[in-house]
Amino acid sequence: MAISFPFKALAMAALLGATGLVIAHGNVTPQAVDTGDLPVLGAEILFENPFREGGSHGDASALAVQIGESAYAGNCAACHGIRAMSGGLTPDLRELEEWDDEYYMGRVQNGTDRGMPSWKKTLDQNAIWAIRTYVESLPKPE
Repeated sequence: MAISFPFKALAMAALLGATGLVIAHGNVTPQAVDTGDLPVLGAEILFENPFREGGSHGDASALAVQIGESAYAGNCAACHGIRAMSGGLTPDLRELEEWDDEYYMGRVQNGTDRGMPSWKKTLDQNAIWAIRTYVESLPKPE
């Protein structure tokens, strides 16, 4: 039984379209993050990391690092590298000191037009700030 040309063309177009969706999202299936015993930050987005030492919830910094490490591994490491050590195709998150907290939050929530997905439907701000706290806890590159 021969497959007609229009069917082959339609099948190829569907495969290419599906591939484009996968690439546009990165190679990550978003993972929910259990923020456990972190203080609940609420729905209003904060523009300063509350879990950083000296922040409004700095006493939860160690817990935020622990939760952030798990959240990073499940949602960020595939593109940004294990322990935030980028292979060069994406930014090395340990070196983004020029990104202030407000810019970081906007970037993570809204994604980019270069392949980083929007995380606002998957990660709440507790998880996003925990990831930032984890990345800030890592040693800077030499």
